[in-house]
Amino acid sequence: MSDLYNVSSSSHIRSKDTSAKIMLYVAIALLPASLFGIWNFGLQALILILVCVATCVASEWIFEKLIQKKSTINDFSAVVTGLLLALNLPHTLPIWQAVLGSVFAIVIVKMLFGGLGQNFMNPALGGRCFLLVSFAGTMTSFTYDGVTGATPLALLKNGESVDTMKMLLGTTAGTIGETSVIAILIGAIFLILMGVIDLTIPASYIVSFGVFVLLFGGHGFDMTYLTAHLCGGGLMLGAFFMATDYVTSPITPMGKVVFGIVLGILTGLFRLFGANAEGVSFAIILGNLLVPIIEKFTIPRAFGQKKEVK
Repeated sequence: MSDLYNVSSSSHIRSKDTSAKIMLYVAIALLPASLFGIWNFGLQALILILVCVATCVASEWIFEKLIQKKSTINDFSAVVTGLLLALNLPHTLPIWQAVLGSVFAIVIVKMLFGGLGQNFMNPALGGRCFLLVSFAGTMTSFTYDGVTGATPLALLKNGESVDTMKMLLGTTAGTIGETSVIAILIGAIFLILMGVIDLTIPASYIVSFGVFVLLFGGHGFDMTYLTAHLCGGGLMLGAFFMATDYVTSPITPMGKVVFGIVLGILTGLFRLFGANAEGVSFAIILGNLLVPIIEKFTIPRAFGQKKEVK
């Protein structure tokens, strides 16, 4: 039978949405965080964003030329990967390291596994974790207003006080796109209104993480401490823009809830008991690896199907 035909049983769901359209929506949703990051950190942030996006697109195009495969750069997925990677980097990161991370994200994490729809982990986070392991010094060095210092989460982990209002607005140290919760939420609301994502994964992620912090954070039911953890680091960016990635997240309704809870617990473990003050990136990547198992045990039974008796 010709490869042009795909035979399957009913029922069939038709949608006018395409991969390119969805990725374009995600890119638009990331604009508030990107623009704020450029305003907050200056020209270096803009250069890093442009470099990551250009490198990701070029890497995908060159790789597909080398293996004589039809170009897929028109689906905007490489653009989104580059934008997400840049927003997860400190604006002081050397450009050559950003280029290396972008190539790793596209070639190693995405294209070697078949391209869009085949990668087993989020490419942007794969690139970020690669850089974090390889260049820990530059990846954990943050400068704000010309002063190099710790991020609010690092201060919080050391028992120091933080300004939660600055964390909410974003006028603080951190990666380019993670500091402003307001800018991230504006983009998230846009994605929800466009029907690109729903609240299942982000809500279960954030709620489970909040419960974990209240139970094991050592501060009791201190709402200021909880708010600082919710606003700090890449939690909001990860919950709405990376944990909801179609390719690397579960598709079953219960699987989405379980996935979100797993991410919340892992992030809490990394933040409260790990050596690093952050933990979102590693939590989501580990969650991505668990998706096949989660889906195996959360697939709903077909109507009329009986449970097997062993």
